[in-house]
Amino acid sequence: MNDDVRNIVLGVVAAGISAALGWLARTYLWRRKLRRKQAFFGLPENAESLLVVNRDPSTAELAVHRFDVFALLELSALIKDCGAHVQMVTQDAVHQGFGERTEFCVGGPGSNRRMAAHMSVMLPGVRVNVDPEPGPDRGAFQIGAERYRVEPGVSEYVLLARLTAGQDSAARPVFLFCGQRAITNQAATRYLARHHEKLHRKHGNNSFVLLLKVVNSQAYGPDVVELVADVTRAARAPLPVQATASRPSHRAP
Repeated sequence: MNDDVRNIVLGVVAAGISAALGWLARTYLWRRKLRRKQAFFGLPENAESLLVVNRDPSTAELAVHRFDVFALLELSALIKDCGAHVQMVTQDAVHQGFGERTEFCVGGPGSNRRMAAHMSVMLPGVRVNVDPEPGPDRGAFQIGAERYRVEPGVSEYVLLARLTAGQDSAARPVFLFCGQRAITNQAATRYLARHHEKLHRKHGNNSFVLLLKVVNSQAYGPDVVELVADVTRAARAPLPVQATASRPSHRAP
Protein backbone atom coordinates (compact mmCIF):
# COMPACT_ATOMS: atom_id res chain seq x y z
CA MET A 1 0.00 0.00 0.00
CA ASN A 2 1.54 3.28 -1.10
CA ASP A 3 1.29 6.52 0.88
CA ASP A 4 -1.58 7.94 -1.19
CA VAL A 5 -3.78 4.91 -0.67
CA ARG A 6 -2.89 4.83 3.04
CA ASN A 7 -3.83 8.49 3.42
CA ILE A 8 -7.17 7.90 1.67
CA VAL A 9 -7.95 4.92 3.91
CA LEU A 10 -6.98 6.82 7.05
CA GLY A 11 -9.13 9.79 5.94
CA VAL A 12 -12.15 7.55 5.38
CA VAL A 13 -11.65 5.86 8.77
CA ALA A 14 -11.26 9.22 10.52
CA ALA A 15 -14.40 10.56 8.84
CA GLY A 16 -16.32 7.44 9.88
CA ILE A 17 -15.17 7.74 13.48
CA SER A 18 -16.05 11.45 13.55
CA ALA A 19 -19.51 10.75 12.13
CA ALA A 20 -20.11 7.97 14.67
CA LEU A 21 -18.99 10.15 17.57
CA GLY A 22 -21.20 13.00 16.32
CA TRP A 23 -24.18 10.68 16.07
CA LEU A 24 -23.56 9.31 19.56
CA ALA A 25 -23.24 12.84 20.98
CA ARG A 26 -26.46 13.99 19.29
CA THR A 27 -28.29 10.86 20.46
CA TYR A 28 -27.07 11.37 24.03
CA LEU A 29 -28.16 15.03 24.06
CA TRP A 30 -31.53 14.15 22.52
CA ARG A 31 -32.14 11.42 25.09
CA ARG A 32 -31.11 13.69 27.96
CA LYS A 33 -33.46 16.40 26.69
CA LEU A 34 -36.27 13.84 26.36
CA ARG A 35 -35.68 12.52 29.90
CA ARG A 36 -35.90 16.05 31.29
CA LYS A 37 -39.11 16.66 29.39
CA GLN A 38 -40.57 13.36 30.59
CA ALA A 39 -39.62 14.17 34.19
CA PHE A 40 -41.15 17.65 34.02
CA PHE A 41 -44.45 16.34 32.66
CA GLY A 42 -44.37 13.17 34.76
CA LEU A 43 -44.62 11.09 31.60
CA PRO A 44 -42.03 8.32 31.36
CA GLU A 45 -42.13 6.00 28.35
CA ASN A 46 -45.53 4.29 27.96
CA ALA A 47 -46.97 6.13 30.99
CA GLU A 48 -50.71 6.73 31.20
CA SER A 49 -52.08 10.27 31.43
CA LEU A 50 -55.47 11.91 31.78
CA LEU A 51 -56.81 14.74 29.64
CA VAL A 52 -59.87 16.30 31.27
CA VAL A 53 -62.17 18.06 28.80
CA ASN A 54 -64.45 20.89 29.87
CA ARG A 55 -67.74 21.91 28.26
CA ASP A 56 -68.67 25.07 26.41
CA PRO A 57 -70.57 27.21 28.98
CA SER A 58 -72.20 29.27 26.24
CA THR A 59 -74.43 26.36 25.16
CA ALA A 60 -76.70 23.92 26.92
CA GLU A 61 -75.43 21.13 24.67
CA LEU A 62 -72.56 18.84 25.63
CA ALA A 63 -70.08 20.65 23.40
CA VAL A 64 -66.45 21.76 23.61
CA HIS A 65 -65.41 25.22 22.45
CA ARG A 66 -63.21 25.17 19.36
CA PHE A 67 -60.34 26.96 21.17
CA ASP A 68 -60.46 24.29 23.87
CA VAL A 69 -60.28 21.66 21.13
CA PHE A 70 -57.12 23.35 19.84
CA ALA A 71 -55.73 23.32 23.40
CA LEU A 72 -56.43 19.60 23.70
CA LEU A 73 -54.66 18.94 20.41
CA GLU A 74 -51.54 20.79 21.57
CA LEU A 75 -51.50 18.84 24.82
CA SER A 76 -51.96 15.56 22.94
CA ALA A 77 -48.89 16.38 20.85
CA LEU A 78 -46.83 17.03 24.01
CA ILE A 79 -47.93 13.72 25.50
CA LYS A 80 -47.09 11.86 22.29
CA ASP A 81 -43.63 13.46 22.16
CA CYS A 82 -42.93 11.96 25.60
CA GLY A 83 -43.89 8.51 24.36
CA ALA A 84 -46.85 8.33 26.74
CA HIS A 85 -50.52 7.43 26.33
CA VAL A 86 -53.55 9.59 26.98
CA GLN A 87 -57.10 8.92 28.07
CA MET A 88 -59.54 11.73 27.32
CA VAL A 89 -62.50 12.11 29.68
CA THR A 90 -65.18 14.72 30.23
CA GLN A 91 -65.12 16.95 33.27
CA ASP A 92 -68.09 15.22 34.93
CA ALA A 93 -66.86 11.65 34.35
CA VAL A 94 -63.68 11.69 36.48
CA HIS A 95 -64.11 9.96 39.82
CA GLN A 96 -60.59 9.42 41.12
CA GLY A 97 -57.87 11.17 43.05
CA PHE A 98 -54.69 12.69 41.71
CA GLY A 99 -51.04 11.72 41.80
CA GLU A 100 -51.21 8.29 40.15
CA ARG A 101 -51.35 9.61 36.58
CA THR A 102 -50.30 12.92 35.09
CA GLU A 103 -53.41 14.99 34.51
CA PHE A 104 -54.05 17.92 32.20
CA CYS A 105 -57.20 19.82 33.18
CA VAL A 106 -58.55 22.46 30.81
CA GLY A 107 -61.14 25.17 31.49
CA GLY A 108 -62.32 27.40 34.32
CA PRO A 109 -64.37 26.19 37.30
CA GLY A 110 -67.59 27.37 35.66
CA SER A 111 -67.20 24.84 32.83
CA ASN A 112 -65.11 22.14 34.50
CA ARG A 113 -66.10 20.47 37.78
CA ARG A 114 -62.73 18.78 38.00
CA MET A 115 -61.02 22.17 37.83
CA ALA A 116 -63.30 23.45 40.59
CA ALA A 117 -62.32 20.52 42.81
CA HIS A 118 -58.58 20.97 42.16
CA MET A 119 -58.75 24.69 42.90
CA SER A 120 -60.67 24.14 46.11
CA VAL A 121 -58.08 21.64 47.38
CA MET A 122 -54.80 22.95 45.96
CA LEU A 123 -55.39 26.65 45.22
CA PRO A 124 -57.34 28.02 48.21
CA GLY A 125 -56.01 31.51 47.51
CA VAL A 126 -57.81 31.77 44.16
CA ARG A 127 -61.44 32.65 43.53
CA VAL A 128 -63.10 32.95 40.14
CA ASN A 129 -66.29 34.92 39.60
CA VAL A 130 -68.62 32.54 37.79
CA ASP A 131 -71.72 34.71 38.23
CA PRO A 132 -73.67 34.50 34.93
CA GLU A 133 -75.07 38.01 35.41
CA PRO A 134 -73.26 40.76 33.43
CA GLY A 135 -71.03 43.03 35.47
CA PRO A 136 -67.47 44.40 35.69
CA ASP A 137 -66.33 41.50 37.88
CA ARG A 138 -67.81 38.71 35.79
CA GLY A 139 -65.03 36.20 35.12
CA ALA A 140 -62.58 38.09 37.35
CA PHE A 141 -59.78 36.31 39.21
CA GLN A 142 -59.19 37.03 42.88
CA ILE A 143 -55.65 35.92 43.79
CA GLY A 144 -54.74 36.85 47.32
CA ALA A 145 -55.56 40.53 47.68
CA GLU A 146 -55.38 41.24 43.94
CA ARG A 147 -58.25 41.17 41.45
CA TYR A 148 -57.83 40.68 37.71
CA ARG A 149 -60.78 41.61 35.52
CA VAL A 150 -61.34 40.48 31.97
CA GLU A 151 -61.64 42.78 28.97
CA PRO A 152 -62.83 40.38 26.25
CA GLY A 153 -60.57 40.43 23.23
CA VAL A 154 -58.29 43.05 24.76
CA SER A 155 -56.86 41.90 28.08
CA GLU A 156 -57.58 38.43 29.45
CA TYR A 157 -55.94 36.28 32.11
CA VAL A 158 -55.25 32.60 32.56
CA LEU A 159 -53.64 30.53 35.30
CA LEU A 160 -51.05 27.94 34.30
CA ALA A 161 -50.18 25.62 37.17
CA ARG A 162 -48.09 22.52 37.76
CA LEU A 163 -49.09 20.95 41.06
CA THR A 164 -48.13 17.80 42.92
CA ALA A 165 -49.78 16.14 45.88
CA GLY A 166 -47.85 16.80 49.09
CA GLN A 167 -44.13 16.02 49.20
CA ASP A 168 -44.31 12.68 47.38
CA SER A 169 -41.61 12.84 44.70
CA ALA A 170 -43.18 9.85 42.92
CA ALA A 171 -46.56 11.56 42.57
CA ARG A 172 -47.55 12.54 39.05
CA PRO A 173 -48.26 16.24 38.51
CA VAL A 174 -51.55 17.92 37.68
CA PHE A 175 -51.41 20.69 35.07
CA LEU A 176 -54.18 23.29 35.24
CA PHE A 177 -55.15 25.64 32.43
CA CYS A 178 -57.75 27.92 33.99
CA GLY A 179 -58.63 30.84 31.73
CA GLN A 180 -61.20 33.60 31.70
CA ARG A 181 -62.16 32.63 28.13
CA ALA A 182 -61.61 29.56 25.97
CA ILE A 183 -58.95 31.26 23.86
CA THR A 184 -56.88 31.87 26.99
CA ASN A 185 -56.87 28.14 27.72
CA GLN A 186 -55.29 27.56 24.33
CA ALA A 187 -52.84 30.40 24.97
CA ALA A 188 -51.72 28.71 28.20
CA THR A 189 -51.20 25.30 26.55
CA ARG A 190 -49.22 26.94 23.76
CA TYR A 191 -47.14 28.86 26.31
CA LEU A 192 -46.36 25.60 28.11
CA ALA A 193 -45.41 23.86 24.86
CA ARG A 194 -43.05 26.70 23.91
CA HIS A 195 -41.49 27.37 27.32
CA HIS A 196 -41.46 24.04 29.17
CA GLU A 197 -37.65 23.85 29.04
CA LYS A 198 -37.33 27.32 30.57
CA LEU A 199 -39.95 26.48 33.20
CA HIS A 200 -38.10 23.27 34.06
CA ARG A 201 -34.82 25.13 34.48
CA LYS A 202 -36.47 27.64 36.80
CA HIS A 203 -38.84 25.44 38.81
CA GLY A 204 -37.44 21.96 38.35
CA ASN A 205 -40.13 19.38 39.07
CA ASN A 206 -41.68 21.50 41.81
CA SER A 207 -45.14 23.04 41.93
CA PHE A 208 -45.75 26.49 40.49
CA VAL A 209 -48.67 28.74 39.58
CA LEU A 210 -48.21 31.40 36.91
CA LEU A 211 -50.57 34.20 35.98
CA LEU A 212 -50.46 34.89 32.24
CA LYS A 213 -52.03 37.76 30.31
CA VAL A 214 -53.31 37.27 26.77
CA VAL A 215 -52.96 40.53 24.87
CA ASN A 216 -55.40 41.62 22.15
CA SER A 217 -56.67 38.15 21.30
CA GLN A 218 -59.15 39.60 18.82
CA ALA A 219 -56.18 40.55 16.64
CA TYR A 220 -53.43 38.11 17.65
CA GLY A 221 -55.38 35.09 18.82
CA PRO A 222 -53.59 33.00 21.49
CA ASP A 223 -50.08 33.93 20.37
CA VAL A 224 -49.24 37.09 22.35
CA VAL A 225 -48.89 36.10 25.99
CA GLU A 226 -47.19 37.95 28.83
CA LEU A 227 -46.07 36.50 32.14
CA VAL A 228 -47.68 38.73 34.76
CA ALA A 229 -46.36 37.08 37.90
CA ASP A 230 -45.47 33.89 39.70
CA VAL A 231 -48.42 33.71 42.10
CA THR A 232 -47.60 30.35 43.68
CA ARG A 233 -47.42 31.60 47.24
CA ALA A 234 -50.60 33.69 47.07
CA ALA A 235 -52.57 31.01 45.21
CA ARG A 236 -51.70 28.25 47.68
CA ALA A 237 -52.39 30.29 50.82
CA PRO A 238 -55.92 30.96 52.14
CA LEU A 239 -57.52 34.16 50.90
CA PRO A 240 -57.38 37.23 53.18
CA VAL A 241 -60.54 37.80 55.19
CA GLN A 242 -61.58 40.87 53.22
CA ALA A 243 -61.20 38.99 49.91
CA THR A 244 -63.15 35.99 51.20
CA ALA A 245 -65.97 38.23 52.30
CA SER A 246 -66.39 39.81 48.86
CA ARG A 247 -69.29 38.52 46.76
CA PRO A 248 -67.71 37.76 43.36
CA SER A 249 -66.05 34.51 44.20
CA HIS A 250 -66.16 30.83 43.40
CA ARG A 251 -66.18 27.96 45.87
CA ALA A 252 -65.98 24.41 44.63
CA PRO A 253 -68.77 22.09 45.74
